[in-house]
Parts: sequence; structure tokens; C-alpha cells
Amino acid sequence: MTEPNKKCRLVVLISGRGSNMQSIVETIKNKQLHAEVVAVIANKAEAKGIQWAQEQGIATQVLEHKQFADRSSFDARLAQIVQQYQPDYVLLAGFMRILTPEFVQQFTGRLINIHPSLLPLFPGLNTHQQAIDAELQWHGCTVHFVTPVLDHGPIIAQGIVPVHHDDDADTLAHRLLTIEHRVFNQVVEWLAQDRVQLLETGRVQVLDTSHRAFVA
Repeated sequence: MTEPNKKCRLVVLISGRGSNMQSIVETIKNKQLHAEVVAVIANKAEAKGIQWAQEQGIATQVLEHKQFADRSSFDARLAQIVQQYQPDYVLLAGFMRILTPEFVQQFTGRLINIHPSLLPLFPGLNTHQQAIDAELQWHGCTVHFVTPVLDHGPIIAQGIVPVHHDDDADTLAHRLLTIEHRVFNQVVEWLAQDRVQLLETGRVQVLDTSHRAFVA
């Protein structure tokens, strides 16, 4: 929960082009949301999203995981960097790292991920091909709070797209990307409006909305 009249401070972690991050920045600007992306951090120097963020005047940092001896030391340094920006929420937008429980616990209730499947279906990688192999008629994405269990946290919102009979993993991923942007942007709007509540039961409540699912 943010203080009255204080913008919701967001730090975004990326590993690649950062299309979700870019969409979030544009949505905040276009909708004049009471929020700001105060930093974008990448774990790969070649992440294209870093240059885009710099061009928007956003603070950026690269912390290459390959420079660290183990996952714990990388996560410890990453947590230090993130904390410097005093975020209300940390958004994982295509951040291709499994975070340690120690990192996750530092940001309990403030760490949010987007995953390309309708969780609890298909945690982990290769979700689009898994959906095709399972002959599903619908595929989607999930924005959820992060817990120490991979892709298992309380769900904030989901988006759904049809699976076509001639889809391959690339065409399905491309179709899903538009709804990913829509769902993540909606969640950011809710966060900016201080409407997302993580209940003691482990479930999520979003104030003043009747649904949290979006269909392409």
C-alpha cells in the first residue's frame, strides 16, 4: 500500500527486449497513472530493453548473473540494488531467473511476475509448446504474486487466447503477447490505484472490479 499523494514506485526486472516493461511505461504515461517506473534492471548486458529504458530517461542497471559464483550471491546483490530504489512493487517482466527464497522473502507481497500460461498449468519453460501438445483450445498468461515455490503464487489476473489448429509455439506466443500487455497493464493500473490486496488467506482481492480475467 502506498502513502497518500505518493506515486507507486515500480522497479522492473528484465532479461531481454522488455516488451512488457515498455508497454507498462507507455500505459503509465498515456493513462497518467499515479505511478512511475523508477528503475529497470537486467541480468544480461545485451538485453535490448535497457537501451529503450535509457532513452525514456529511466534509471537502468545491468547485473550479469554470470559474474557471480552462485545464485545466492547474485540474488543478494540484486536485492541490494533493488532496495536502493525503495520500490513499492518489483515487477518481473520476462526476467529469466529463478529467484532464491531469501530474495523472495525480502519482497513478500511486493514481488509480481507474469507467466505465459494459465497457472497452475505449465509452470516453468516451453509453455506454448506444452499447450499445443496437450491439445488445449485455450492458452493464456497469469500475473501473480511471487512465492518461493516457482510459478505458484496468488493469482492477480489472467488473460486467455484461443489455440488455433495450425499453431506452433511461435505463432501462439505472438498471439499471447498482446494479451500479456493488456493484463499486466491492468494490474499496474490497479496497483497505482491501491486496489490490490493480498489477503491473509493467500488469495487476492482487487477492489471495485467484478472480474480479473481478460479474453483476446
